[in-house]
Amino acid sequence: MTYHPKSDFMRVMMERGFLADCTDYQSLDDALMAGVVPGYIGFDATAKSLHVGSLIQIMMLRWMQKCGHKPIVLMGGGTTKVGDPSFRADERPLLTATQIDDNIAGIKQVFSAYVRFGDAATDAIMVNNAEWLDGLNYLEFLRDIGRHFSVNRMLAFESVKSRLDREQSLSFLEFNYMILQAYDFLELNRRYGCLLQMGGSDQWGNIVNGIDLTRRVLDHQIFGLTSPLLTTSDGKKMGKSASGAIWLNADMLSPYEFWQFWRNTTDADVGRFLKLYTELPLEECNRLGALVGSEINAAKVILANQVTTLCHGAEAAATAEATARAVFEQGGTGDDLASVSISPATLGAGLTNVHFLTTTGLVASGKEAKRLIAEGGLRYNNAPITDPTALVTAEMIGDALKVSIGKKKHSLVCLGDDA
Repeated sequence: MTYHPKSDFMRVMMERGFLADCTDYQSLDDALMAGVVPGYIGFDATAKSLHVGSLIQIMMLRWMQKCGHKPIVLMGGGTTKVGDPSFRADERPLLTATQIDDNIAGIKQVFSAYVRFGDAATDAIMVNNAEWLDGLNYLEFLRDIGRHFSVNRMLAFESVKSRLDREQSLSFLEFNYMILQAYDFLELNRRYGCLLQMGGSDQWGNIVNGIDLTRRVLDHQIFGLTSPLLTTSDGKKMGKSASGAIWLNADMLSPYEFWQFWRNTTDADVGRFLKLYTELPLEECNRLGALVGSEINAAKVILANQVTTLCHGAEAAATAEATARAVFEQGGTGDDLASVSISPATLGAGLTNVHFLTTTGLVASGKEAKRLIAEGGLRYNNAPITDPTALVTAEMIGDALKVSIGKKKHSLVCLGDDA
């Protein structure tokens, strides 16, 4: 649908590519024009950090505040105990209460870089749905809330239907997740006047359930807005790389590796990622995204610097760029490269190149290591390595051995007792 928004927030969402769908464009736009709109996104605490796949939602909360509205960060201390089944092929592993609390503490670190918390009208707040979910009385909840849900309708939602169509089990525990998420929206509306829930497009069914429940119980009008589920132009899920998840917390992924992930963006994704993950003006995003050949590399450095500055600070971004320049342009090792430690006991008299790469975790398998060497993609201290059976010894490693895998992945391997 073609809609021309009046509010700053809706215009940003549409122009920069954040908007996949909305329950009522006109009424939400009117509410955004009428005053401060509190809006929330929920984050389940399944790990100690969020990864890049959640960054589009974090940026939506940031833009909400920049446009004069109130972000609510909802931590799923309660819903994490159930696990969101949306578009998953299997049930999430159940975490203990202590694990969930530890994960929430880790996740909290990243949000202060993106939104301002406080008590003012447009200051962000962070709440935990365990506050209202942990104390629920099951029979009262069934009577007061459960009666508003149609199982027929719930089974028709694509997130559930796709699982059942594949004849994969959906436990009653997981089936309850969408009721609990709907109840979150009701409680946030009742407690904080929350008018908007945002999330990825896989959350559409859960969001609509919350809107319907709140209308039935409180007779309040509230809204839903979803973002597209992002994949890179080569079809890979956003937030993952060959070496694992791209975490947002510095203690789980170094700022250099984070910077490098964005620097390695595929040419076709540069313009789109600049719009979504930076605050550069649209015209500049379009100009940089249209560059071709070697010039697009300058745009990738700008993308990496802008995103890393938001997440880790300007100093971390500048250090990462300087390290990359030392590695790529000057052939140095750089002071901020990802470091891997191997103990002398593990190394022994020496490990073959294949065994060395798999033991340090620099490649996932011996097969991958052999292929890497056969294709000329392995270098130690910038020297090409061609023999998979040659030994890596303690003398070779010395103070540190720079290992380059392909043109873009560089690590320092050191001797240490903590491997």
